[in-house]
Amino acid sequence: MNRIDRVTAILIQLQSKKIVKAQEIADRFSISLRTVYRDVKTLEEAGIPIIGEAGIGYSIMDGYRLPPVMFSREEATAFLTAEKLVEKFTDPALAATYQNAMFKIKAVLRSTEKDLLENMDESVAVHRKFTGPGASDTGGNLLPSLLKAVSEKKMIRIRYQAFNQSPTARQVEPIGLFYYGGYWHVIAWCQLRQDYRDFRTDRIASLTVTDTLITQSHPSLKAYLAKVKQEQDLKTVVINVQKEFTPYLQEQKYYNGFVSEKQQGEDVQMTFLTPCFEGFIRWYIMFADKAGIVKPRSLEQLLLKRMEEITQKLHTAAPLLT
Repeated sequence: MNRIDRVTAILIQLQSKKIVKAQEIADRFSISLRTVYRDVKTLEEAGIPIIGEAGIGYSIMDGYRLPPVMFSREEATAFLTAEKLVEKFTDPALAATYQNAMFKIKAVLRSTEKDLLENMDESVAVHRKFTGPGASDTGGNLLPSLLKAVSEKKMIRIRYQAFNQSPTARQVEPIGLFYYGGYWHVIAWCQLRQDYRDFRTDRIASLTVTDTLITQSHPSLKAYLAKVKQEQDLKTVVINVQKEFTPYLQEQKYYNGFVSEKQQGEDVQMTFLTPCFEGFIRWYIMFADKAGIVKPRSLEQLLLKRMEEITQKLHTAAPLLT
């Protein structure tokens, strides 16, 4: 960061709090206290009424008002991303308060940044879902680069390692980012697979934003997610599990579409959304003696069929065991 940018950032920091200590500024920008004093003096010489008290810190004279601060494109997209996270992961009152603050922030944006946020609004989404222990991804240092690529419609090169597979080099055309299940995901057209793919950011080993512009027409992120949701056709499953056994399901339940649970007599009633009854019932067999299916009844028929197949296989193998 050059000195002009740093001095401007210090001015913004002084506006953010009633009193700012010199050490706070030094720590933020990794500079010496002497450099802090010199930068503050530069602001004073520019006419900013800064009050400095030894052992206390700096403050701007009460009543002094500065013209609106201009935000960079990166800062503007960061505000948009934060707004969507706050909307989904906080209580309604706090979300409403943050939205009011965002209106004030957007009011001081330049026209180009306002246009950017309007265009980016359909390229960033947050979906709330119960997540298992340890499922948490902040996107690391990739989000700024990904947001830049989406906003500027540029191709990216990534090295991606899908679950239990070797890393592969991909050139993709990102259409948007969304947060779901504790992870950030990039939806992009993959030139290697010639189809749209979902790339989890925690599995991206490296990323480069190229100078190649995306010329192919793609659906918006919202349109794509709506189509995927419709195609998945998730089915509701409700089961009762003996209360004392539920601690053994804490991690696995999230991988099988867990939605909610409630006390039901001596049992815990769990609700799931699953795209595949077959996959769910094979997991359920692991603890079937400790649980019961509430609905759908067709799942019970599938369970009986699989249990009969297991029994038949055991009978067939019995002579070999004697």
